[in-house]
Formats: sequence, C-alpha cells, structure tokens
Amino acid sequence: MGPIQAQLVDALGYDPDDGRLQVEDLAFVPVGAVVAARSGARPVAVARLATGELVVVDDVCPHDGGRISDGFVDGDRLVCARHGWELVACQGRCVRAPR
Repeated sequence: MGPIQAQLVDALGYDPDDGRLQVEDLAFVPVGAVVAARSGARPVAVARLATGELVVVDDVCPHDGGRISDGFVDGDRLVCARHGWELVACQGRCVRAPR
C-alpha cells in the first residue's frame, strides 16, 4: 500500500480500491445472487432471495467471521461458503437458520 492509499484508508476508514461498490451504486442484483458492497465504510452483502426480496446484511458470518458475500442463496436463506451455515437476514445482519 502506497502512502496516498494509506492516507485514504486512514481518512475514510476503508480502502476505496477494494473492489466493493457502494450499495446505492448497484444497478441490479438478480434473484439468487449475493454481491459484496459497502454502505458507507461498512462492508455489506446484498442478496436477492428466491422470493425476490432484496436484503442487505453485514458481510460477516456469525459463526466465524467469514464473508457472507462469498456464499450463495438457497431459497430464502443465505449459505456461508466456509462451513455451510444456513442464515436468515434479520435487522441488517445474519443469524443461523433454525433446523
């Protein structure tokens, strides 16, 4: 990381070149897709569930901190790619789905 990029990270609180779009810049998220994005400095995962509902959650699995955006949609649930936890979107975060 160069000195200018380090200054940006310090000033913004995140790396603007990390490849994540701001939520408001996403044009379309198709059914079944999960996309890594940002809401300000906060990393989020944006997903369109099978029902067509669009959800935005913190991009962190409650199990071990993996990225939800690396996972996939299965019906109305998000599935973490690391350990297969099935998650439901709840108030901007994910919680483990009941079995």
